Amino acid sequence: VQLVESGGGLVQAGGSLRLSCAASGSYFSIRWMGWYRQAPGKQRELVARSLSGGYTNYADSVKGRFTISRDNAKNTVSLQMNSLKPEDTAVYYCNVQTVQMTNYWGQGTLVTVSS
Repeated sequence: VQLVESGGGLVQAGGSLRLSCAASGSYFSIRWMGWYRQAPGKQRELVARSLSGGYTNYADSVKGRFTISRDNAKNTVSLQMNSLKPEDTAVYYCNVQTVQMTNYWGQGTLVTVSS
């Protein structure tokens, strides 16, 4: 399975970015698609994820600012990030979990929010 991410970059506080991830290759049906992030010196944490049936959940710190969207037919997932804050600065990783509970990770894309 290959996950290809795009959309990271540098933005000023209050700005917006959109991350996208496409899954390709051979794998069992996808259950979860989502985004995690890891800031320097911190553990990787969930940002948002989407279940195949449409359920989503978000980290409390991004609720109301970030929106996850998923296209099951294309096996893509996007993260629209608005009202970005300096504390959102991190490497963002795309994650896919199959119905067999196997996890796959993207290479990571850096998001830097300047104050």
